[in-house]
Amino acid sequence: IEINTPKIVATGTEGGTDLFPIAYFGKEAFMNQSPQLFKQLVAGGGIERVFEIGPIFRAEEHNTTRHLNEATSIDFEAAFIDHEMAMEVAEDIISIAYHSVSENCPQQLHTLSLDGLSIPETPFPRISYDSAIEIANGSSDLSEPLEWGDDLSTQAERIIGSTMATHYFITDWPSEIKPFYIQNHDESPEISKGFDLMHPSMELVSGGQREHRYDSLIDALQNQGLNPIDFEFYVDMFRYGMPPHSGWGMGADRLVMSMLQLDNVREVVLFPRDRNRLAP
Repeated sequence: IEINTPKIVATGTEGGTDLFPIAYFGKEAFMNQSPQLFKQLVAGGGIERVFEIGPIFRAEEHNTTRHLNEATSIDFEAAFIDHEMAMEVAEDIISIAYHSVSENCPQQLHTLSLDGLSIPETPFPRISYDSAIEIANGSSDLSEPLEWGDDLSTQAERIIGSTMATHYFITDWPSEIKPFYIQNHDESPEISKGFDLMHPSMELVSGGQREHRYDSLIDALQNQGLNPIDFEFYVDMFRYGMPPHSGWGMGADRLVMSMLQLDNVREVVLFPRDRNRLAP
């Protein structure tokens, strides 16, 4: 079922970082970074499989060919599935998108010199975070070695993507660099059940299995320096029981950019918004 979640919120999905504050009748409010918390509440509240296609807003100062401050996100959330099943849904969506464009847009593809659009084969390869670090550190092109717990730099992503040469998943990320709502492995709590789906040149999807146990969720919030009181509307539902659930968010603009082999995400957005552009 398609849902529409608020874009004006009282707190950020991952705390107070990268938020656009707005004036809201004397109250503190922000433009939403993601529908994450809301789609979890809906999926756990009886509508078991939901999706949303809508805008997200991030006050990041990145000025790159892959980042915008207002972007379109494709979000999916479902109850009673684990992170492996969520990955299967994500790769199916990518495959369907490529097939649909290939079959229905031959004239537009010809204009872009993309006759015979290359469709990635499923299932996509899966590598662990540890393997990704090993691949990156094994390249002489990496300017600074990565340590366990580091996020992947753009340079590292390109090295790994060059090695993989197709869409692929990175799994088993360190819990410390994944959001509080991602569940960790019980036997190895330092490793999360989060994943990223990568195009050889960039990240397209981030997701994972969600922490549905109330006490563990409170611990995760506090471990990341967040106050559970600020997320009261969210954590209250977990107090009374939430089913296991998983999901992801996909950058629609990046999906089109990578599919059409374009150099800049601004080429696929009608009126892009970045740190320098506010009009038209």
